[in-house]
Amino acid sequence: MNRLRLAIMISGRGSNMEAILEAAKAKNYPADPVLVLSNKPDAAGLHVAEARGIPAVVVDHKRYGADRQAYEQVLDEALNRASIEMIALAGFMRILTPWFVSRWEGRMVNIHPSLLPKYPGLDTHARAIDAGDAEHGCSVHWVTEGVDSGDVIDQARIQIQPGDTPASLSSRLLPIEHDLYPKALAKACYALADS
Repeated sequence: MNRLRLAIMISGRGSNMEAILEAAKAKNYPADPVLVLSNKPDAAGLHVAEARGIPAVVVDHKRYGADRQAYEQVLDEALNRASIEMIALAGFMRILTPWFVSRWEGRMVNIHPSLLPKYPGLDTHARAIDAGDAEHGCSVHWVTEGVDSGDVIDQARIQIQPGDTPASLSSRLLPIEHDLYPKALAKACYALADS
């Protein structure tokens, strides 16, 4: 199959983005990262993308105030200019409107630090510990209008250890995310190519 033109959207350090970029070095990987988009001008991941020769674009959401659709129209234009076929949200900390999601439905995935459908939204590590869960994990899912509500593509699990804090759990889960996301993204690309 032809490699799908991939955009990775970030808000911070871009560690999951880096895992995808590393996986995409393989010639048989089904996605070709051609654009990194950030809503934050100071996102550390922008420097990582630039160092790897991938165009990095900032669309600062603060410039658009409460007009989320105006902001997303600029994102959409940047994605279309780059002929993007698939989007991977990798720590992109903005809830997207139904308008944007409908334009990219079936072509956009996200990684979330919980075993969905448990704990959509924020503070997932603390919520899992507070609930007394024996295990925690991460999920890669299709993006739909509901927050973290799309069909799960794949998940990975870890045990919650006695004495775990949200910080320790997050730290132990992050390398699991880095392993899961490129594999699940590849599955999503194959599913899109077959549809």
